[in-house]
Amino acid sequence: MATQKFLKITLVKSPIGYKAIQRVTAETLGLRKLNATVTHKDTPQIRGMIASIVHLLSVQETEQEG
Repeated sequence: MATQKFLKITLVKSPIGYKAIQRVTAETLGLRKLNATVTHKDTPQIRGMIASIVHLLSVQETEQEG
């Protein structure tokens, strides 16, 4: 069976005081409150969003069989 890689993303710092595009990126990832956690598939698009606001996030890689 093939395993899929997922990213567990947590908002650990508030986007208040940063540029509006960084706040929008956090909301697009599904992070609307501090310490909120979401899981996304590991894709280049998600990695790009993470890279733009990495200073606000905590990211862990996980694997699931599917």
